[in-house]
Amino acid sequence: MQSCKEVLKKLQEQYPIGARVELVQMDDPQAPPVGTKGTVYAVDDMCDILVRWDNGSRLNVIYGVDVIRRV
Repeated sequence: MQSCKEVLKKLQEQYPIGARVELVQMDDPQAPPVGTKGTVYAVDDMCDILVRWDNGSRLNVIYGVDVIRRV
């Protein structure tokens, strides 16, 4: 099992600041529509991926729950 620090480092490498992503799945009533694109602006200590969605949303991507892909 990976430690929190290992997971954080992996996510920061996979989703560096400025990376473009697309929402695949998010289980939240306020989620942007599937297919919405955005730009990563940070990965926080809780391993949430912070995204500025193109539709203006700032809803975080929760590691292990929500699904995004790099574009």
